[in-house]
Parts: sequence; structure tokens; C-alpha cells
Amino acid sequence: MKRRITKVAVIGSGIMGSGIAAHMAGIGLEVLLLDIAPKELLPEEEGLALTDSRVKNRIVNAALKKSLSSKPSPIYHADFARRIQTGNLENDLAKIADVDWIIEVVVERLDIKKQVFESIEKYRKPGTLVSSNTSGIPIHLMSEGRSEDFQQHFCGTHFFNPARYLKLLEIIPGPKTKNEVIDFFSDYGSRFLGKRVVVAQDTPAFIGNRIGIFSIQSLFHRVKALNMTVEEVDKLTGPVIGRPKSATFRTVDVVGLDTLVHVANGIKEHCPDDERHEVFQLPSFIEDMMKQNRLGSKTGEGFYKKVKKEDGSSEILTLDLETLTYRSAKKAQFETLEKTKGISDVADRFKVLCDGSDKAGQFYRAVLGDLFAYVAQRIGEITDTVYKIDDAMKAGFGWQHGPFEIWSALGLENGISLAEAEERVLPQWVYDLKESGASSFYGLNQGHTTFYHLTTKQFERVPGRDAFIILDNTRKTNSVYKNPDFELLDLGDGILCAEFRSKMNTIGADVLTGLNKAIAIAEADFDGLVVGNQGPNFSVGANLGMIFMLAVEQEYEELNMAIKYFQDTMMRMRYSSIPVIAAPHGMTLGGGCELSLHADRVVASAETYIGLVEFGVGVIPGGGGSKEMALRAADTYKNGDVELNALREYFLTIAMAKVSTSAHEAYDLGILQKGKDIVVTNQDQQLAIAKASARIMADQGYTRPIERSDIKVLGRQALGTFMVGTDSMVAGNYISEYDRKMADKLAYVMSGGDLSAHTQVSERYLLDIEREAFLSLCGERKTLERIQHMLKTGKPLRN
Repeated sequence: MKRRITKVAVIGSGIMGSGIAAHMAGIGLEVLLLDIAPKELLPEEEGLALTDSRVKNRIVNAALKKSLSSKPSPIYHADFARRIQTGNLENDLAKIADVDWIIEVVVERLDIKKQVFESIEKYRKPGTLVSSNTSGIPIHLMSEGRSEDFQQHFCGTHFFNPARYLKLLEIIPGPKTKNEVIDFFSDYGSRFLGKRVVVAQDTPAFIGNRIGIFSIQSLFHRVKALNMTVEEVDKLTGPVIGRPKSATFRTVDVVGLDTLVHVANGIKEHCPDDERHEVFQLPSFIEDMMKQNRLGSKTGEGFYKKVKKEDGSSEILTLDLETLTYRSAKKAQFETLEKTKGISDVADRFKVLCDGSDKAGQFYRAVLGDLFAYVAQRIGEITDTVYKIDDAMKAGFGWQHGPFEIWSALGLENGISLAEAEERVLPQWVYDLKESGASSFYGLNQGHTTFYHLTTKQFERVPGRDAFIILDNTRKTNSVYKNPDFELLDLGDGILCAEFRSKMNTIGADVLTGLNKAIAIAEADFDGLVVGNQGPNFSVGANLGMIFMLAVEQEYEELNMAIKYFQDTMMRMRYSSIPVIAAPHGMTLGGGCELSLHADRVVASAETYIGLVEFGVGVIPGGGGSKEMALRAADTYKNGDVELNALREYFLTIAMAKVSTSAHEAYDLGILQKGKDIVVTNQDQQLAIAKASARIMADQGYTRPIERSDIKVLGRQALGTFMVGTDSMVAGNYISEYDRKMADKLAYVMSGGDLSAHTQVSERYLLDIEREAFLSLCGERKTLERIQHMLKTGKPLRN
């Protein structure tokens, strides 16, 4: 019988438990969140009995409230929290008889976990799934003494914190876990929870933490030997090698030094035969930091410390690893890093970095050589395949490339040399692979990624990826058209993919040219078009540098033509003879949002942060965004909404530069539309679902829509109301004079101009007055200051 999950129970409401509960609620599940009941009253509970539900559920309610108020939010939408029911283990444990999956997330102590599982078994229905979120306690020890049915349906499900954002889910079978249970969790974790699922063996710290903690500990032991500062290490281990901005030491501060130490000590204790056992011994400076309670953000100081200066401003100090005192930050610079500035593909940087003759080059050679030897030795112990280690590090630690992928980018033989230079022992299978003539751990076969399998000694297709579209693989054989910032790819089945390849996927002349070319090619020879990419972000908007230069040089006619070209391209997308699907993810701002607004359908990743942010650079949306919000507001009038109130909501979406913190929130902003646009939890599947949507629309007989000329605008009624509102905001010092100017321009466009009565207008009419307003603001000194500030800092300027 096909297993369905509709209700889950989460036992333990700490940071991890509440986070998992929030994520489960976010995907539509009913959640029962339980924790222990207090043993005594608090002073503010005087007069209440210990049996009072307000007391009984105090711990779980406080933990959930704290979690839901944290930033970034653990849940896709605040309303989804209503799907979580709280309770306590004394009164409510019997309710687990009605759930489909029970997840244990209590403190990392084997004795306590075993007590919890004993209690669970009293109420659990046979066949109900049970799992532990342990980060390293052996699964077989936790299930000892439980019934046969319990053990057959029990395994580890290790989420990484924060559960919503980190995509790794490690599945760890116990000795009696049924294969169908592992298969179910692997599929459910991917399709429904949006995770990169990795099945690990029941070894200490599993895969992600075993490799991740080794990598950090290895670096800790080398820092002083290489005479490196905290800033230098974070400079070398951040975005330059495709890792998070928090790099190493900032990440430890965020996670908590005590958390890292706990896992490192666990590996040291439970892995006595590890050939690098000494690496998990804490360096003296880490031990001293632990004694001084310098644990990071949770204690206010770690490797970094934020302090207030005498003038009231803040400064972030850095820990000197020699003296263990704080000092002002020092800028880290390396000649080797300068050589990588023109290399956009992170994988291509590693050869340059390892060839460096300065301290940075020495650092990379030592750290990578150490890492390569360690991961090679783990094959056969913690997992049987190289791709699982790479998947774990990418999804759990935010690395753009896993260890074996980095090794492959350098070349198999070069990686061997780095390990041997560090006097590390490599397993024989690595030399066997070299002798076979291979230069990498990975290959490509008919558009599918293959990996070297140790057992068969053959390159085999990575399993579970057939539902994914990987553009890096498709690009090599299926390119239809390209220019410097754009490429058109054939996804098969009559569907094309328009991929932006500009810096941060900004939309400039080449991208617009590419979009027009893509539509023309699709209309002539294909059935549909997906606009999507697999970069970190869909698009951060229009090319501000181009707009700034044209405005500074007062080339207003050329700027007018450029903005009209943008508007016309958006209209070409909307009114083409083939379905156009937008597949946004990550930052989808300004022009990227406008593009999504003009697609026939949006297939958005759940982690889409979308909004019209043009007010931040001193202009209104000029690529059809202002027009589109006026149009969407007008469409709500037909539903009986109070017209001016409805228009005000769409106006404020732009005027307040609102950006959704998830795709689900984008519905509230009127950017996504219910019944038309869809949200995908697993971003790896997004392009495949977008392609399928285009195919379905084409098969249903897609017909070119008719341009709108029936858009109701409210004219002076709305314009006057908005202008009175902005006057009041200025008078109350809530906004600046220039903010009022921008708001009044936007009000003019969304009201349809200075019309004496409610009127029906066309899209073209609204686009013309939108463009006129945009151009008038581009001539303002304040706008140029804001654009210049944004180009320099990446942040909006308020003036």
C-alpha cells in the first residue's frame, strides 16, 4: 500500500525540533510538537496549578514562539504556523497514535533518547515511521530493546540547522530497517521536503559532520603554523572558492563553538582507528576559548566581537589567535586572489589558487591535499560512493563544489600530488583510477552525470537524478543560440530554456536580445519556452551600470529606447504564440520580478525572494512592473474589492520596496497569483516541473492572448488620495521630499494619470506613462546618487 504522510509528531521543541516542525508545517503537514512539562511554577505563574495547560505547555510554547520570531524565518509563511499543535509528553503523547511519522529531536544523550523511544512504543501504531534527528549517536544503539516492528520502521533522519534553509537530509538505516522505509524517506525527503537526500552508513557523525568537522579542525591546526589571521582564513575560505560569505570563523561563531567541539569530541571518542585521529584533538586556543565562554553569537563573542564605540557606532573586532585578545579588523589581501578576479566559474579558480606562490597558495595546497586524502579514505567506511560525500558537503555546508568535484577540477593526478606533498596516504583505489587513464571522478554520458564506482570499477550514472535538468550537462550538446550574457538550450520535448549568464544574472542589452531571439526561435520551431537558470539567484534586476551611464551623460533618447526595449520584450513574452514559463529562485528583484510578472505561469522555488525594489535606487519600476501592478489591482475590482483600498495595497508593494521572504509570501504581495502560479519545494526539480508546465500548456492548445485595453484606472480620485497621503508622510518626517517625489510619480502611473473620471485604458497607455515617469526620475541628482551608492555598496541609500 502506498504510504502517505499527512500528520507528523515532533518530540522535542528546541531550536532543531521547532525548526523541523516549522518546515513540516510549511509544506502543508499537520504537526504535533511535544516537549516535557515543567516541574515547578515560575514567579509569573503564581496562582496557577502545575496541571494547568498554560503551565504544562509553557516550555513547548515558548520554544516555538522563539523559533517563529527568529530571523530568517523558519517557516515559509506566518499563517502556516496554525498547522502546528503543541502539547506535552505527560498529557499528549497518546496523540501520536494518529500520526504517520514520529521524529525524535531531544537532547543528544543516548539514555534520554532510549527513554523517549520506550514511551513512544506504548502509543505508536504498528507500521508508523519513527526516526531520530541525532547528529551522531549510532542508530543501532538507539533501537536496542524495541520491538521488531519498531526497528523495521526506524532510522536516522538527520536534518541540518536551520531545517528550512540547509538542504541536506541524511538517512541512516538501522540494522533491521526495511529497504522500503529507506526508499520512502529518500523519495519523500526529495520531493516533499525539498532536500538533497544522502543515505549514510551508521558511523559516528555520519557523512556531513565527519567531513565538515575534519575540514574545520584541520584548518584550526594549520592556522598558527602558517601564521594566518582570522580575517585571512575567512577571506580564503569564502565566496572565492564557492563557500558561504561566513566562510570558516564566522560560521563557527554563528553555529556555536561548543557545538563544533561537541561533534569533534564525539568523533575523537568513537573513531579511535581513524588515521587522522589527532586532528580531532582540540588546539590549545580552542580549549582556551571554551574556558572563557567565547562561543560565538550566543555569548556575544567568539572569533569576532561586536562592540559599541564612544560615538555610538558599532565596530566588529577580531580575535588575535596568538594573544586571544580582540583588535580592530585587518584587511586581508593576497596576490593569488587577484589572479582569480576575471574567472567567473569557481571550479576554474582552483588551479590558479593552488599554483599561487604566496601564503594563499601554500594554504590551499596544504588544506586541499589534507582534505583529498581524508575523503578518499572514507569511501567504504561512511559511504560507498564519491558523489554522496560531495552532495553532503554542498547541501549541508553550503559548498558550491564537494571535495571530489574540487579534486576533479584540479585533475586527478594533481590532487594526488597535493596529498602526497602533505605526506598523506591515499587508498589504492585512487591509484587504480589513475592507472585506468581517468582524469576525474566524474564523467558525462548522454547528458547525465556519471561517477566512478569502486565496486564495478566503471563510470555509472548518478542515481536519482533522472527527474532533474542540469543545465551544465545540457549546455554541452544542446545549445541553440548564445551571446555573451545569454544562452538558449534545447531541453527536449519541444521546450527551450532561456538562461541568463551575465554577472548576477542582471538584465542588459544582450539578455533582452537573447529573450527576443528565444521567442522567435520557439515560435518558429518549438512549442514552449522556460526562462530559468541554476545560478545562485534568478536575477537581481536591470543593469544599473548601463542606466547610470546613460543618465549621467544625459543620453535621454537612448535611455528612453533602452527602457522601451525592456518593456517591449516583456510584452513580447506575454503575447507570444507559445507558452512562456518563468522559473525564479533566490533573489528575483526589479527587472527579474517584472519578467516573472509577464510570464504565462511562474514555477517558483519556495526559496524565492521576489519584489519590485526600484524605489531603493530612486526610480519606479520601468520595465512594465508599475503597469502590471495597476492591471492586477484593476482585476481585483471585478471581485468586489473596494477599489481604492485594493489599489493602495499594490501601490505599497512598490512604494515600500517589499520583497517576499519566500515564494509563498509573494502571493500576498500580488506578485504570484493563486490558481495560476505554483511553488516547488525542491529547487533541483524546478526546471523539470517548469518544462512539464510548458509542455502541458502547449498540449492543451495554447493560443496567443489578446492585449488588454480594459484596465480600469481611478484617475484623480486615486491620485489625490495618494498625494494627500505622501504629504502627510513628509509632514510627519516618515519619508523624505525625494521619497514623496517618487511616490507621486508612481501614484500618477497607477492612477492612470490625471484623468477626471474612472476610465478604461490599455497596457500600452500605462507603459508609456510608466516610461515617462521613470525617465523623469533618472534625470534627478538624488536618483543618480542612489544608483551610484547601490553600484558601490550593493545597498540602497536613503536620502
